[in-house]
Amino acid sequence: MMEYLHTMVRVSDLDASLDFYCTIFGLKEVRRVDHAQGRFTLVFLAAPGDEERARESRAPLVELTYNWDKEDYTGGRNFGHLAYRVDHIYETCERLMKAGVTINRPPRDGYMAFIRSPDGISIELLQRGEALAPAEPWASMPNTGSW
Repeated sequence: MMEYLHTMVRVSDLDASLDFYCTIFGLKEVRRVDHAQGRFTLVFLAAPGDEERARESRAPLVELTYNWDKEDYTGGRNFGHLAYRVDHIYETCERLMKAGVTINRPPRDGYMAFIRSPDGISIELLQRGEALAPAEPWASMPNTGSW
């Protein structure tokens, strides 16, 4: 038997990352562990509604790893991406844009969009169920940067 547990991403600024992942994007912190001897902090995040299942190790998590000693991380895109299903992709993208998040690949198809975290981690957003009908401003919005 195999069970998916979590995806780990290294972050350079824990406060900025928590602001993005929790305050802006909407994930919920379910566990935090400081490892003084190893000089790092792990913060585990669950999707809204998955908090209780995550505390019982029954829901996948995002693990933010913050190394206390300054280190430069490059790439981001070579990591691949995180993916989340959302109830309404246009409303989600609008909320993220209002919070200052760039929509790198707009949901022109009414189904898929990409954004990036403060550390350059690519995040895919997928519409729950069938694609929504194409709508403006999304249908004609160009890509921004890479995802």
